[in-house]
Amino acid sequence: MGLVNRIIQRLEVAHEPELTLAEQLTANDDLLPVEPENRTWRGYNYVAFWVADMFNINTWMIVSSMIQLGMSWWQAWICVLLGYGFATPFLVLNARPGAMFHVTFPIVNRTSFGMFGSLWCVFNRAAMACIWYGVQASIGGTCVLVMLRAMWPSINNLPNSMPVSSGTNTRDFLCFFLFWLISLPAIWFPVHKIRHFFVVKTIMMPIAAIAFLIWCIVKAHGIGPIVHQRSALHGSDLGWAMVISSMSCISNMATLITNAPDFASRAHTPSAALYPQLFAPPVTSSIVSLIGILVSSSSQAIYGEAIWSPVDLLGRFLDDDPSSATRFGVWFIAVSFIIAQIGTNISANSVSAGCDLTALLPRFINIRRGGYIAAIVGLCMCPWNLLKSSNEFTSYLSAYSVFLSSIAGVMVMEYYVVRKGHYNVKDLYITGEGSWYWYTYGINFRAYAAYVAGILINVVGFAGATGREVPLAATRIYELSFFTGFGVSAIVYWTLNRCFPVVGAADTFEEIDVSGYDESRANGSRDTDSKDGASETISERY
Repeated sequence: MGLVNRIIQRLEVAHEPELTLAEQLTANDDLLPVEPENRTWRGYNYVAFWVADMFNINTWMIVSSMIQLGMSWWQAWICVLLGYGFATPFLVLNARPGAMFHVTFPIVNRTSFGMFGSLWCVFNRAAMACIWYGVQASIGGTCVLVMLRAMWPSINNLPNSMPVSSGTNTRDFLCFFLFWLISLPAIWFPVHKIRHFFVVKTIMMPIAAIAFLIWCIVKAHGIGPIVHQRSALHGSDLGWAMVISSMSCISNMATLITNAPDFASRAHTPSAALYPQLFAPPVTSSIVSLIGILVSSSSQAIYGEAIWSPVDLLGRFLDDDPSSATRFGVWFIAVSFIIAQIGTNISANSVSAGCDLTALLPRFINIRRGGYIAAIVGLCMCPWNLLKSSNEFTSYLSAYSVFLSSIAGVMVMEYYVVRKGHYNVKDLYITGEGSWYWYTYGINFRAYAAYVAGILINVVGFAGATGREVPLAATRIYELSFFTGFGVSAIVYWTLNRCFPVVGAADTFEEIDVSGYDESRANGSRDTDSKDGASETISERY
């Protein structure tokens, strides 16, 4: 028994001694409000963050499906600008509590869903982050293959020693594993320091993308035929195609909207997480998409077909005995895309998974360990099999915005309308009667009723997206799924709070911590009046 206890103690993260069980279930260093010295993210860091997140292969290719629907290039480009432009206000709204009170998504979610009710929402977001980590790593592996081909062309003919049942081959698995391996060091750095990586990517990736564009235009002797194609859609068909395309951009942002407090919690000032995040995503995504359009248009002039994937196009450049200059150019651009994919996996997946898994098991997991767990899950899930088993796999993941938008609707309504900016930071780590966020045995059933309502409004259309026959009206509602899910959950949550008011509901909007957490910490005062018998040591911290 003594050996078991010692093993458990070795597995535990650093924490104060003699914590109660409730304290071990609700707090650790990464769940507490960010220390002032770690609030280092300034406005330019958030701009760099979004440039790092948007300069990736998915954003590059996002207009391809729109043009294949029959839209002209400029109509597809407008959809990207509108989609991300409509998404960013929701992002900023949900990020605000994190920027004001310096807490991550799992803690912000406690204010609306309850101390224990939040765990389901957090688990959902963590699962999505782990799955997407594997998917993005799989895409990164294709970049590694192109890079290695530019260095050693013989890698393309590497003998296969893996069985057909594995779903991959030796060459592709080697490239995937190399990408997975070189991504691991980036997870080690704490969130307040990883901002430097995003700055590096912000400098390197645009240079590579513009060089790629110029290279393709020169090879094609022009910008190609795609930019001259007219729209094949008109009237309502064009209107709904643009709605669907814009909503696909919003769906791609749904996960980041939900966990926006994770990075906002590191903001030096609240305004640092406001204005840069309001403009950076739509501007950056539209620039990346425009480059993708022009490169693909040039590829049609070069090869007689539009190649939307930049990785596939780089691979074509390596065919037919390329010159050493061509190989170097491909190598440089491929390395840039590798860095881009690592940055995307950090910003959208590893940090999010780390924050979420920390809240699920704070005694043993912190953000760093959670990031590595996501990486291990991403490896063990064999993402190449998921991608091959269904061409619509990524569509299903995007459709998950139905569930995430309902969570975000409740969170935004809670902060801005129900409690009107009033926070009780100490109560975010206290279980038991008297806490603002205890509700009913730690679960806010008002939030869950609103959450389910936001899902139900879209569930029939969601079934249609999986291939079932559903009414057209349900399909149209689902095509607006983020807005319908967000709006219905927010309205139902507001209505239930009017009928059954919660403790701490406010009449006037004022962003204030009524518990005085920061003030008491700055003054070094102790608060031993803990509502559930918390130890004096941890009371010093909240």
